[in-house]
Amino acid sequence: MSTKRCYYETLEVERSADDSVLKSSFRKLAMKFHPDRNPGDDTSEVKFKEINEAYEVLKDKDKRAAYDRFGHAAFEQGGPGGGAGFGAGFASSFSDIFEDLFGMAGQRGRGGRERGADLRYNMEITLEEAFGGKTAQIEIPVSVTCEACSGIGAKAGTKPKTCSTCGGAGRMRQSQGFFTLERTCPGCQGRGQMIEDACPSCSGQGRVTRERTLSVNIPAGVEDGTRIRLAGEGEAGVRGGPPGDLYIFLSLVQHQFFQRDGADLHCRVPISMVTAALGGEFEVPTIDKAKAKVKVPAGTQSNRRFRIASKGMPVLRSRQTGDMYVQVVVETPQNLTKKQQELLAEFEKLSSGNTQPESEGFFAKVKDFFGNRAN
Repeated sequence: MSTKRCYYETLEVERSADDSVLKSSFRKLAMKFHPDRNPGDDTSEVKFKEINEAYEVLKDKDKRAAYDRFGHAAFEQGGPGGGAGFGAGFASSFSDIFEDLFGMAGQRGRGGRERGADLRYNMEITLEEAFGGKTAQIEIPVSVTCEACSGIGAKAGTKPKTCSTCGGAGRMRQSQGFFTLERTCPGCQGRGQMIEDACPSCSGQGRVTRERTLSVNIPAGVEDGTRIRLAGEGEAGVRGGPPGDLYIFLSLVQHQFFQRDGADLHCRVPISMVTAALGGEFEVPTIDKAKAKVKVPAGTQSNRRFRIASKGMPVLRSRQTGDMYVQVVVETPQNLTKKQQELLAEFEKLSSGNTQPESEGFFAKVKDFFGNRAN
């Protein structure tokens, strides 16, 4: 009797599973237990082999029918399916998931055409520029397609030749016992072609470095850390491949008046003790280069905030606008003259009742506290 696990159990599917369910489960499990993802783990390697053996049988209608009828005996020596090996078939199964495992899809096409690298550019802007938006001109060193060879890397009048090592595939398959691995061709480095006579302008790379001036549109309302993508403005692809993208990362310089909190702006304004006590008004600048009046009622305490509606930052890609908040801080007089000191002392003597309710209330509680401790 065979000691092998049921193929359906190995793939974690029901016996009624259709082809799509089988393939989905196979990919998930193969990625999980692949030896390259579990180096040194013998258990994972064994499971990886079992998964591929099970899938190789169940994905084939004839083999699956034989397995459903005879079980593992169908593929043992002399069985109805005897001689059905897994070598070539496994290579096909593994090829199905190779792109998923190593993320190679779309990176390199036939003929060595590789997508160019993405680039990053850090740009500082002011809060006013973030408020109104702007169009900026930037200069960046970037790889562009070589005009001398039109990006193919070969000297004018010549063409790349198919790699004799891999036959132009760019990959080599190598059998290691039960399974087969697919690796980049060492001869052409995965390009599938060899250049015997390289272009002197780009040394066979198909691209050269140039300074390029670009126009960047910065919309109103951008925040610190906003990323702007310029598609196709990155490095040119290798040997005619598509270019990468350019990413502009914005950072806002510190403003002399305002602190930003999302779409709202905050401003801290010192006022005199007299203004706080008697009331008054003052003007503050706004981010749109206008002015706004703030009326201070009599008896205003330090750190009180006043809201000025719709004088904050615009919300990116919307018609909404934040508010502006003005926080007043009562400033204590310094460097008083003798006359001023005398007037303040006189004021202190005349102060009674509820002119300073918070401090009077606090010290009344302190007096009660110590009085209770004495008892």
